[in-house]
Amino acid sequence: MTEPDFSASNPSGGFGPDELLRCYADGVFPMGEDRDDPRVFLVEPDQRGLLPLDRFHIPTRLRRTVRSEIFTVQVDTAFPAVLDACAVAMPGREDTWINAPIRALYLALHARGHAHSIECWRDERLVGGLYGVTLGGAFFGESMFSLERDASKVALVHLVARLKQGGWRLLDTQFLTGHLSQFGAVETPQAAYLKMLKPVLGITPDKCALTRSLRGTEAVTYALQPTTQAS
Repeated sequence: MTEPDFSASNPSGGFGPDELLRCYADGVFPMGEDRDDPRVFLVEPDQRGLLPLDRFHIPTRLRRTVRSEIFTVQVDTAFPAVLDACAVAMPGREDTWINAPIRALYLALHARGHAHSIECWRDERLVGGLYGVTLGGAFFGESMFSLERDASKVALVHLVARLKQGGWRLLDTQFLTGHLSQFGAVETPQAAYLKMLKPVLGITPDKCALTRSLRGTEAVTYALQPTTQAS
């Protein structure tokens, strides 16, 4: 862990969105110690979590849930709300690494078109979602939340469907968790990850694919389509 010279995402000095994008390109990402700690640390894990797009798995029951469209899925209509929901304490996640400086950084990236949210709504209420950063043909998943069963999982299926449609080649999950393992996530040494990352940064995906409307049946179909994973 290293601590950057941070100045509230001020583009004229300190650690701002330009510096953060360079960090992603170098294979490191930011985290805070907790909500009230103003410091931002750069993390480079020995083992990196990846969700191979060519081997994405959707459990059978979740396929039915996505197809049933019990949630309305939207993109980038409530990015700050998704960011804040991901920072709320809940069972199994009593504290958060999303402090005020990190929140400011991702809001700045969102304003530049480099950070996006996939949102699940029910009865006009935001009940789940995720957000992450796009750079070249790589998407870096940052955090997700769920207030109703399967809401964040539905958001992930929709994200993968859109990434495949748009030509992204790498989905970085930072760490491997049991939650992500059910979708086919794996762990790879950081050195191998960097070799995967470098070539995909030169890819220009179709960013319109992220915001394109998708029915539940389409999301399942596209998410399970074969694709060529970066190597």
